[in-house]
Amino acid sequence: MDSNHLGGIIPPQPPIEPQSDVYAVKSRLEWGEPAFTILDVRDRMTYNEGHIMGAMPMPMDDLVDRATSSLDKSRDIYVYGANDQQTAQATKLLRSAGFEHVSELKGGLAAWKEIGGPTEGIIESRTPAGADDYNVVSRMQDHLENLEKDV
Repeated sequence: MDSNHLGGIIPPQPPIEPQSDVYAVKSRLEWGEPAFTILDVRDRMTYNEGHIMGAMPMPMDDLVDRATSSLDKSRDIYVYGANDQQTAQATKLLRSAGFEHVSELKGGLAAWKEIGGPTEGIIESRTPAGADDYNVVSRMQDHLENLEKDV
């Protein structure tokens, strides 16, 4: 029997492209394919406000150190930043650090939201309950402390 008898049901994943559009990543998520990572290289505060669901925060300044310590070099990694230039720069850094399967996610968060991709974060309206309770609480405390200072 043909070893690829499931070929018509589960298409084999092609190698990751140097640049990917949001549809490619969304379809992988919808297939429930776990073997890839999405990295958000924007600053942490921006990440907390809203990001692609499941994306890992790895700001540019310690991107290579954090990626090297926590990700396999052969893993499929999709990267997005504040704009395509930052995304390209982050991708280049990761490739030069030895990561083999890195792809620029074109259009980043804005393109992702345009196609209805799931997001999470403080200002994202579709935040699942509980995901950001800690952040909201700490922000409220900061806000109350700042109010008291103004008095």
